[in-house]
Amino acid sequence: MSNNVCDLTSKQCKPCEGGVPPLSGAEVSAFLQQIEGWQLQDKQISKAYAFKNYYQTMAFVNAVAWISHREDHHPDMLVGYNQCVVTYTTHAIGGLSENDFICAAKIDKLFSI
Repeated sequence: MSNNVCDLTSKQCKPCEGGVPPLSGAEVSAFLQQIEGWQLQDKQISKAYAFKNYYQTMAFVNAVAWISHREDHHPDMLVGYNQCVVTYTTHAIGGLSENDFICAAKIDKLFSI
């Protein structure tokens, strides 16, 4: 993982109301190199996080909700007993934006604590 993750975690999401193009394939590839374990599929990125129990899973979900609220950029989450899959895309532009990668990096930082 690159030191650039620190750069992403220090950034704030910018409001996106559409009218801008999604990131290019080269830009997406460059951002993916800065976040470990995230998978690109169908104009979105996702990552599965594993936990010991339901309590830890729900604590993580609530922390992701807090980050999402602060950044005003919200993921889809698939929650199970001991796992959570987080998926980001920027619906307003029909693809990926820098906001998706900023939030992904912040969630990874949270998970590493």
